[in-house]
Amino acid sequence: MALEATMKADADARPAVATLLHEYFDGLHFSDTQRLRRVFHRQAVYASATGGTALILRMDAYFARVDQRPSPASRGDARTDRILSIDFVGPVTALAKVQCSILPMHFTDLLTLIHIDDRWQIIAKVFHYEVTAGA
Repeated sequence: MALEATMKADADARPAVATLLHEYFDGLHFSDTQRLRRVFHRQAVYASATGGTALILRMDAYFARVDQRPSPASRGDARTDRILSIDFVGPVTALAKVQCSILPMHFTDLLTLIHIDDRWQIIAKVFHYEVTAGA
């Protein structure tokens, strides 16, 4: 694909990916797995190695965790959501780097997205987190 065509594809897809990321942030803030089910591909992977141990889950196990925790919204936590970058690898693949908090943890997520079934979906979430000192 020529550079010019790639740049046009990126510009056309960027608003759709940004909308998906805001839905992702809302799903996390409200612990709303219905929203999260809309943004994650059903076969997506959730992974982290923070603390030196690999944590790798499929969506059903991840959604069960989200359903069990009180939402940041219900605790009155301030939102720290930020899209740091969105990089397109082609017309159907993108990587987003985002930050958010579920106190006392502050996350940096690398979200790999694919465009399939006429929409963008997260196929992998790999993240690192830091815990607020004294928490």
